[in-house]
Amino acid sequence: MKLIIAVVQDQDSDRTIKALNDAGHRVTRVASTGGFFSVGNTTLLSGVEDSQVRSVIDILKTTCERRTRLIPAGPNIVESAAMMGAFVEVEVGGATVFVLDVEHFEQV
Repeated sequence: MKLIIAVVQDQDSDRTIKALNDAGHRVTRVASTGGFFSVGNTTLLSGVEDSQVRSVIDILKTTCERRTRLIPAGPNIVESAAMMGAFVEVEVGGATVFVLDVEHFEQV
């Protein structure tokens, strides 16, 4: 058995959970914050059999979009934002996925 931990953007979480549930996977949603922009994320927890890991990852790949975002360039955001054209485009989104071995599972 495996525990899949997936950190996704909030805007992708509802669509991802629905797709996982529709495919028969149980998932727990945990609100989280972090990453480069310290914005809201959702951490999804799903315990699956080893043979189901690929299915979950494939769903994450199709429901968690990568997008671009403009951020102020330079170490001082206030000064950088005041400068014309001082923004840089970065790619965000997708999912960060961890797959862990589960030694024991029990529902009580």
